[in-house]
Amino acid sequence: MSKPKDLPKQKQEKQPGHQQKMHPEPEVIRKDYNGSEKLKGKVALITGGDSGIGQIVAVHFAKEGAKVAIVYLSEDEDANETIKMIEKAGSEGLALKGDLKDEKFCKEVVQKTVDKFGGLNILVNNAAMQFPKEEPEEVTPAQVRKTFETNIYPYFFVVNEALKHLKDGDSIINTTSVTAYRGSEHLLDYSSTKGAITSYTRSLSKMLAEKNIRVNGVAPGPIWTPLIPASFDAEHVAEFGKKVPLGRPGQPSEVGPAYVFLASKDASYITGQVIHVNGGEVVGA
Repeated sequence: MSKPKDLPKQKQEKQPGHQQKMHPEPEVIRKDYNGSEKLKGKVALITGGDSGIGQIVAVHFAKEGAKVAIVYLSEDEDANETIKMIEKAGSEGLALKGDLKDEKFCKEVVQKTVDKFGGLNILVNNAAMQFPKEEPEEVTPAQVRKTFETNIYPYFFVVNEALKHLKDGDSIINTTSVTAYRGSEHLLDYSSTKGAITSYTRSLSKMLAEKNIRVNGVAPGPIWTPLIPASFDAEHVAEFGKKVPLGRPGQPSEVGPAYVFLASKDASYITGQVIHVNGGEVVGA
């Protein structure tokens, strides 16, 4: 099925952006996607799960039978819509609002998930922010702190709490980025955090291998999510995704199945790896 290559010029003024304001709205899940109970009986926690990649992971997991808790910062409308989609898929959802830069809140989201659903089997670390700049000098110390405190610090906090509940056969999936592998002329601090996430994924996988808790990552390329119009100017948005070999931005629906695979028994012999969903960019390991 062909996907649109051209996006109209558009701009949102505040991150992480609102999905309902995007045109066209992203495709969350394919109409012909049929779940097969790959995650039946599982409980998943997804940070940044109200929109974009986090939302589609939540919906795909629900379609596969998992109960899903999502964490979001402030986008109530998007979060409510995600919960409705989880329920429409035949599962149960829980929305947890707050700032993951707060270590206490990171612990709370894990405990509230366990209290609600009785356990935890899959953790998806996904929440992120980005602030494009054209020159290194424009990346202020305040921006660096905010980017790292949002994009990588919570991984440590949430994982440490989640490990009190994860057990043999469970899974952690971290969202890294193509920018961790080939860099970015606009996203110096963001791509640095994504590189840290890749290294964190590899190291944590070694630490948890003995417990048979698998740790993997997904590295999306140019995916059409609310973060894009909320980060870049209208002209950049109109050209978004055209430089990859497939010549277009990817839809979130094209990323979700990678998370399902890594969370399921289909990936039982895979840990410490990253799946690249990027429209054909060949990047180093």
